[in-house]
Amino acid sequence: MLGPSVLGQNQAFANAVFPLRSVMVIETMANIGLLYFLFLVGVEMDMTVMRSVGRKAVASAIAGMVLPFVVGIVFSYLLAERTDSDINQGTFILFLGVALSVTAFPVLARILAELKLINTELGRLALSAALINDVCAWIMLALAIALAESEATTLASLWVLISSAAFVAVCVYAVRPAAAWLVKKTPEGEPFSEFYISLILAGVMVSGFITDAIGTHAVFGAFMFGLSIPNGQLSFTLVEKLEDFVSGLLLPLFFAISGLKTNLGLIHGSHTWLILLLVIFLACIGKVAGTILVALFYQMPIHEGAALGLLMNTKGLVEMVVLNVGKDQKVLIL
Repeated sequence: MLGPSVLGQNQAFANAVFPLRSVMVIETMANIGLLYFLFLVGVEMDMTVMRSVGRKAVASAIAGMVLPFVVGIVFSYLLAERTDSDINQGTFILFLGVALSVTAFPVLARILAELKLINTELGRLALSAALINDVCAWIMLALAIALAESEATTLASLWVLISSAAFVAVCVYAVRPAAAWLVKKTPEGEPFSEFYISLILAGVMVSGFITDAIGTHAVFGAFMFGLSIPNGQLSFTLVEKLEDFVSGLLLPLFFAISGLKTNLGLIHGSHTWLILLLVIFLACIGKVAGTILVALFYQMPIHEGAALGLLMNTKGLVEMVVLNVGKDQKVLIL
């Protein structure tokens, strides 16, 4: 309401209510909140599940991504003449495909828990497929960011990809063992030292700074750092200490700044609105169709395949993160 879509169209109103200096403060706090939210998303992901997921979960994740991604590719070509000609079409396709195909893992986990489905076969399958989906989406997003940051030369893109791979290796082979050592140093049943917690929280900011400096977005660093935290008492403590503060105070600022940046007036004409609604509809149907095909292949009841597809259509903050990253990289215009 306060952004350029409605009241913000009046420049005098926008300058009076949200002067540049206040917007900069809100945006800084929102970005900090975003870093810690993505850190918590990584912390809550149990990567040991990846080793034990069956073929059914892998097939469901792939089928739930492929068809919406194809819709994104077709849509990107339909909008080609409306986008900046300097933008690499492959980069635009990756951003759009990820935005349409990703499943909001944190939101899905909470929905399944509230519906008491998390321990059912369907719930476990949906959660495993969503986890695989999210990991694949973040890999593709990192690739899209690397291409968007350094389209000028192939060597620069290669440097970003190699540096990102090196950062992932450091997280896996240095940060994770270090976090496991902190767990061993703390007697069972005793609370973790505030120094250890502060060290980890500082590590989130450092990781974001490193990935931003090498050409990948800061959120990728925070997410990977979160994945490096072993599941158990340490991850539970971090979530307990951070979740309310991040979700209750910092994330609303991210939603606010996203609204202030979004201008729905850029969508001109009923034809464009029709295409937009059609793409959203086809992307949702694509997920359901993909999971139904998997259900038929594995001789599951069709209604379970449809239910899995609807669960995989869960959307949330992750999609907004993708869109905001695309806007920051000047690939998407919101």
